[in-house]
Amino acid sequence: MTLKKTIDLLKSQGELHVIDTPLDIHLEIPHLAYAEVKKEDGGKALLFTRPIDSKNNKTFTTPVVMNLFGSYKRTELLFGREVEGVASEIEKLLHMKPPQGFKEKIGMLGDLFAMKDIFPKKLKGRGACQEIISQGDTINLYDLPILTTWEEDGGPFITMGQVYTQSLEGDVVNLGMYRLQVYDKNHLGMHWQIHKDSSHFFDQYQRAGKKMPVSIGIGGDPLYTWCATAPLPYGVNELLLYGLIKKESPKLVQSITTPLYIPEDLDFVIEGWVDPEKLVLEGPFGDHTGYYTLAEHYPVMEVSAITQRKKPYYLATVVGKPPLEDKYMGWATERVFLPLLKTNAADLIDYHMPENGVFHNLILAKMKPLYKGHAKQFMHIFWGSGQMSFVKHALFFGEDAPKLTNYSALATYALNRFIPKCLFISEGITDALDHSSPEALVGGKLGIDFTASYSLEKPDTLESTDLLQRLKALVPEVEGVTQYMRHTANPITVVSVNKIESLAKIAEKLSSLEAYIRIVVVVDVAKNDLDNPYMLLWRVANNIDAGRDISVCGKIVSIDGTDKTLADGFEREWPGDVNCSASVVEKLKLLSLWDLDPLLEKKYQL
Repeated sequence: MTLKKTIDLLKSQGELHVIDTPLDIHLEIPHLAYAEVKKEDGGKALLFTRPIDSKNNKTFTTPVVMNLFGSYKRTELLFGREVEGVASEIEKLLHMKPPQGFKEKIGMLGDLFAMKDIFPKKLKGRGACQEIISQGDTINLYDLPILTTWEEDGGPFITMGQVYTQSLEGDVVNLGMYRLQVYDKNHLGMHWQIHKDSSHFFDQYQRAGKKMPVSIGIGGDPLYTWCATAPLPYGVNELLLYGLIKKESPKLVQSITTPLYIPEDLDFVIEGWVDPEKLVLEGPFGDHTGYYTLAEHYPVMEVSAITQRKKPYYLATVVGKPPLEDKYMGWATERVFLPLLKTNAADLIDYHMPENGVFHNLILAKMKPLYKGHAKQFMHIFWGSGQMSFVKHALFFGEDAPKLTNYSALATYALNRFIPKCLFISEGITDALDHSSPEALVGGKLGIDFTASYSLEKPDTLESTDLLQRLKALVPEVEGVTQYMRHTANPITVVSVNKIESLAKIAEKLSSLEAYIRIVVVVDVAKNDLDNPYMLLWRVANNIDAGRDISVCGKIVSIDGTDKTLADGFEREWPGDVNCSASVVEKLKLLSLWDLDPLLEKKYQL
């Protein structure tokens, strides 16, 4: 399905909002998309028909499309089927056994015949994505309406680029999605992180002293973009997943100036070569963690060609504080890949990644525990499995636990069976976007085993005003306190502070209050609303390194969710939050385009 046909489909389903007002690719378009996806239903897909670049007095004829995946309904429309059905099909393939008898053989032939369409098909000649070709002096990335999303971003970034690469020998191909910074009219920053397949390929070219070919697709069937995010094992072509879902072979053509094959129905293709000896400062960029990732050196691609349809659309997404479009893309990933995760963890029942845990910060899992230490075994399995190895905090529940998306019931279940013994702190790799660990790429991991049941008593009750006074007497920096889940055996006390020194020993300081408190979470007063648990979870999951920020003293577990400084022995630069520019929001409101409920603006801390 082309991007044009997708737009027509969404329009027919009442899922598209067309915006004809001229809006700037610098902040205005991405800010409006950021607000749209924050709506309770995920809002509508957005089509900006008149993008402009006011800084360069430029008007684009290419419309910008955003928030395509921004709801459960639209995600399944783009899949063309129920997402759960894809998972069932994968599970069936994984459990396929040799046929017994003639009837089973005939039945298997049908299944195998249906699989013939999952493999990519290479076409001769050129595709629709190559109707217009720019090479040499005609190459100009600024002819595309590439967005600058946040005020402190290092420049414009392509945010939904399909990055096609191949190994040095060409025997392994990969489709990934990485942010791509525009440096000038013919150079892009390649933010492929050290753990990604494209980075492994880059190492091969670097050792061989050869330039690496890259082709970047934009648009086409939206499912290509989702497949680019799929956590498939090394060496498995992500376009096989497209064929499995769509029941048709993705049709490929060769790029004009690189050996790479790309889908023929893309809207844009940016081709080029990466010099393995050249690294350029990339960033900062307000990323999906809700924080800016700091500027670091990454490979740079010199563009050798830009090809496109005659009437293309430019597909983009916006990242920042949750909830965002990746909530729904991640949901599809979560459902589709459950059967694959079960191949290593047979007694896994289900798993879920809450949106405000921004995926790699928090995972919830339900399992059937069969023996002592089974949950810890699962922790090691998760932390050793592909992209799951980036997960910082993994919580495991027994088969009698409530549904993993029923957060209130699940929290009650967990807190009524938690003792400090349930904690397991380890160390492992972290996502390159993680800012909280003492050193880049390696940090603390937290596992909590909620599968066992213990006989617990509730602590004594103390009103928040009285508790605040007692807390301030012990820790003068305390400014406020709120208590959650007081009906459970482990109430959560959230404390705000004006931090002036390390809080590493706060659990010891609070030990005299053991009769009243169990779990204490400390946050900075300046950035947090103690009555907003959604964003508190987002902040704390981002800000803690389990090896440094979790301490136990008797029955009290303390979690330090504050920003870290030299007082904590933290020597890396701590990044700032991603926030909307007030002047841009005000302009969009004056144009009657920004219609987000003020209560949601406050809840999601825009």
